[in-house]
This record gives sequence, C-alpha cells and structure tokens, in this order.
Amino acid sequence: MEIQAAIVKETHGRFSIESLELSAPQADEVLVRIVASGMCHTDLAVRDQHIPLPLPMVLGHEGAGVVVEVGANVRKVAPGDHVVLTFASCGQCPRCLQGKPAYCDAFLPYNVGTCRPDGSCTHHQHGQPVAASFFYQSSFATHAIAHHRNVVKVPSDLPLDTLAPLGCGIQTGAGTVLNCLKPAAGSSIAVFGIGAVGLSAVMAAKVAGCATIVAVDVHAERLALARELGATHAVNGRDGDAVAAIQALQPGGVDFSVEATGIPAVMAQAVEALSGLGTAVLLGVAPAGAQVSFNAATLLGGRTIRSSIEGDSVPDVFIPQLIGLYRRGLFPFDRMARHYALADINQAVADSESGATIKPILRMPA
Repeated sequence: MEIQAAIVKETHGRFSIESLELSAPQADEVLVRIVASGMCHTDLAVRDQHIPLPLPMVLGHEGAGVVVEVGANVRKVAPGDHVVLTFASCGQCPRCLQGKPAYCDAFLPYNVGTCRPDGSCTHHQHGQPVAASFFYQSSFATHAIAHHRNVVKVPSDLPLDTLAPLGCGIQTGAGTVLNCLKPAAGSSIAVFGIGAVGLSAVMAAKVAGCATIVAVDVHAERLALARELGATHAVNGRDGDAVAAIQALQPGGVDFSVEATGIPAVMAQAVEALSGLGTAVLLGVAPAGAQVSFNAATLLGGRTIRSSIEGDSVPDVFIPQLIGLYRRGLFPFDRMARHYALADINQAVADSESGATIKPILRMPA
C-alpha cells in the first residue's frame, strides 16, 4: 500500500515527507494506521549517526494508532483496536522467557536494524528498499508494520496522540524507578536531566512515595515543571557544584539517582551524589567511545552503578499500569508534550534540540 512517511537522507539532515510502498503484514505482524508518534532522542541519534544506521531511513519508535489488519497467527489484537507501539522482542530466548524482554538476545535485529529480522524489507520507493522497521515500526508515517509482540492494546476512550510516547521514553524513566530501583516510601532520589525520561522518573518517584526528590538540570523552566510534577527540590547545574547542592539538601547523599543526559561529567555526578549502599542508574546514551571518570573511593560503602533498557518493563503489563496512574491524576505525562503536524516535523526537531519542547508528538494526516 502507498503511505506517507518522513525520511531523513543524510547525517544531520532535514526530514522530507515522501510517498513509499509498505508491504503487507506477515503472519506474526500487524498493520497499524498511525495516529501519532512521539519523537525521542534516539531518533535524532540515528539521524546524527551517533547510532550508525544506513540513511535514508524512516524513523519513529513511539507510535500509536488503530489496527487495520493482522497476520494469520495474531490473536492479541484485532482490526479496530487502539494500540501503542513499543520495543520488539523475540519472545523465545531465555531473557524473554524470564520476563525481561528489554534484554532480549535478539534486541538489535528486532529494533535497531533496517529491515525485518528475516532480512526482508517493509518499505520501498521506486522499487528499491528503504531502511525502516526501526523498533519494528518506523512510526514517522501514516502506517506501520509492527510485530505482535510490540503492540500494546490500550483503551479507546483516551486520545492516541496523548498515549503515543508511552512506548519508549516515558516507560524508560518511570520503569527505571518503579521496576528497577523500587524505592521504599520515604527514601531519597536525585534525577539528572529533566527531559521526557527524567520527568517521568520524577513523577514515578512521587508515585513511589519518595520523600526527597531532587531534580537537576540547566533549564530553569524545566526545573519549575519538575517541581510542579513532584520534585521537592530543584538544582540548577549552572549555579555551581550540583553534588554539593544535593548533599546539602540530603546530608550524606541520596539513596538513588537516575541520570538521563548521557553527558559523562553528569554521569559521574549521579554516582558521586549517592549515599552508602545507594544505587545509580545511568540511562543517557553517551557519545561512542566516551569515558566516565570518578574517584574509585566513591564505590566504597556498597554503592551500585547499573544501566536499564526501557525501564526493565514488560510493556503489556507496565504501559497499562501507567495509563491507570494517568487516569487517577498521579502520572500527568501529558504535561510535557507539544503536538505538531507530520508536515512540521523539522520544527519539532528544532524545538526539541533547543529545549523549547520536552516531548514533541507528531500527528499524522487523516
């Protein structure tokens, strides 16, 4: 079928809206009419070749839409269902079977390739294949082919252009707190980098009952929003030593920290801000080859450093949980979003890069 999609053709290039041919769904796949798609830093990391995938390419991995057609083996959803698209996994490897699909042995071919895992291409233009199937969706388009394992059925009474970003950044930030750290009520946490991932971590920390929630960023307006959404304190990294400021608020350091910038110096701060037995989760994607340095003595006292992929979530379980929190007014992730027409994708990119918009959401033409 013919679709409209945003394609980026060169490193640091602009997106152009072009006509492509999308293949029919295979037996385990789902054809989705995309209503909206969040824009994530990972999309721009591919555009800028920090994640070196072949260009031209159709990106987008926070899609939401309506099921149009399902393959012969699909029982999970049916035409007409509303769905959020998330990361894909094989469902058969030991990690998937242990309930950890974000660490799937086949994560790369299912999510960070340019075609299906079997090597066939979903997108063509003028008879030639186009790199796509990004996170098994490439949702910067009017339609997408997804795998049945990365579609999550959602309630039809909530706007899809609100729910779209749940599939990646928001579940990563919230899941890091609720699934990985699992802080006890009354504990303390610092969140470095108040973008979509960081704000989601702040809101999740409030849900978990953390008594001290310190937001760290260099944008005053983002810190103000973090205070509105649950942070008890805000530290502007431009105003001096952020670690000293945190330790002044929480003597001895915080129990937990979440780092969402990918800046090596900030990653080190997230570790140095910990108290004894504290845990830091480093989420930000640093440039290739980057090194993180901190005093080795920082690790004394039983401190832990770890990473997390997609907030260690099982999307079919966790995304409905986040929607439930949203309905109750406990997780107002829509406060960080701004909507753009697909035709205005380059403005969305510019506003994301300038910091004017925390979470751009693209609306597809009807």
